[in-house]
Amino acid sequence: MIIQSLLDTDLYKFSMMQVVLHQFPGAHVEYRFKCRTRGVDLSPYYDEICEEVRHLCTLRFTRDELDYLRALRFMKSDYVDLLRLFQLDEGFIDIRRAPEVEGGIDIHIHGPWLHTILFEVPVLAIVSEVWFRNNHPDLDKAEGMRRLRDKIELVRHQPDPEFKISDFGTRRRFSHGWQQVVVETLKREIAPRVAGTSNVLFARQYGMVPLGTMAHEYLQACQAVGPRLRDTQRFAFDKWAEEYRGDLGIALTDVCGMDAFLRDFDLFFCKLFDGVRHDSGDPFEWGEKMLAHYNRMRVDARGKTFVFSDSLNVPLCIELYERFKGRCKPGFGLGTNLTNDLGVDPLQIVIKMTRCNGQPVAKISDTPEKTMDYDPSYVTYLREVFQVPEVAVDTGD
Repeated sequence: MIIQSLLDTDLYKFSMMQVVLHQFPGAHVEYRFKCRTRGVDLSPYYDEICEEVRHLCTLRFTRDELDYLRALRFMKSDYVDLLRLFQLDEGFIDIRRAPEVEGGIDIHIHGPWLHTILFEVPVLAIVSEVWFRNNHPDLDKAEGMRRLRDKIELVRHQPDPEFKISDFGTRRRFSHGWQQVVVETLKREIAPRVAGTSNVLFARQYGMVPLGTMAHEYLQACQAVGPRLRDTQRFAFDKWAEEYRGDLGIALTDVCGMDAFLRDFDLFFCKLFDGVRHDSGDPFEWGEKMLAHYNRMRVDARGKTFVFSDSLNVPLCIELYERFKGRCKPGFGLGTNLTNDLGVDPLQIVIKMTRCNGQPVAKISDTPEKTMDYDPSYVTYLREVFQVPEVAVDTGD
């Protein structure tokens, strides 16, 4: 089976889940799947996907896995004790054939946030791997290795030892086995140039740093569990800081667009958070805007981390590093281009939160091409409240 451990997911799922336990234990949420790749029909693999998800729902954390999580200084003992009892519930996920939608299947996750938050990443990894093992069963891995080594050589030949990359590629990987090959090869070939991986299983297996803080769903849910809508970004950052007291201090900037983020990211947050993460819009414009904002706040950005994580490849990482080195601390999380670059197009699939506590939630991106089927009237209201122009649209990751 594809998923053999509940650690085979991104760190920010665990960090957000801990906040949910302590701050929003009663929240009830809904997530929806979307396939953006035109012409893809997943319905022939419906039974296979369901079988994989059923297996996912049998998994429990082992004692060794819990000991590893407990050793992370930001994981609290009561949360790890909860994980000792945790198991994903098949009753909280519905998968059906849906010929009327792009991709041919519909996946709807609904239930307590605390008990559904760990579905997203492994379910996406399942869909991606099932698709590729049925449609490209004989794909030559030598081409993937050639492309990976080209990336490694580009990284290796950068003269500045502070230039580093990270693996952020679990959810849309070619397969579990291929991501393992990628991470193992990076560790063996260029370990000093690899900051870490978002995949907790591989971080543990290869002695790497697990990376991640918050995702869009956290700030989206705060639109429903927080105070008045206009104050929900500040509320989300306050609650995060309350939980982690200085750890995991990278703020996500694009849930309601960059400009709305900057209006809320005041001097207090500029000093409190270690840095920020880019996930949509032009990364060069974003970086310049962020630097200008820190300058207005009279905060020295040279001590702040700028994490770039949107559709990256190594040449773009190098270009961004050359632009921003010495002005901030640039970091790079490579996703699909790292773990699913074998000569065929990867699937563009997402699972996004659409409701929390019975009311709509949404994300407004700085990349108009990305779309997600959020409640349109709510998105209009969200734009009005956060003064987001019509050129930005509701999106998935």
